Amino acid sequence: MILIIGGAYQGKLDFAKANFGIREDQICDCGRDPADFSKKCLWHVEQLCLECVQKGIEPRDYFLARRSQWQNSVLICRDIFCGVVPVDDTCREWRQATARLCQYLSAEADQVSRIFCGLEQRLK
Repeated sequence: MILIIGGAYQGKLDFAKANFGIREDQICDCGRDPADFSKKCLWHVEQLCLECVQKGIEPRDYFLARRSQWQNSVLICRDIFCGVVPVDDTCREWRQATARLCQYLSAEADQVSRIFCGLEQRLK
């Protein structure tokens, strides 16, 4: 599995397409559609985290239960776990849950890349 993280509008999806041969029909946009682990790429994983938090599900547990389904995937998550801590309880829990998930996914990943201004910083 490959994990790509970075801020909003930094070129994460373009990087994935260019470096891993991902086509549009192989992308599940978790910010728009239900999670489809049969797709090669899950984009907006942070939105899937929000959905889990709103349903009272720990995102790490959600992914752990589906581990075999995403082992060969490219997962793209927007970095929402840095900066000013939100005042809103749900937003704060979303941020913390996303950070916990990314820590778990980073440990499981074969490769972790942070994208900033379209440039890769290889973390693992």
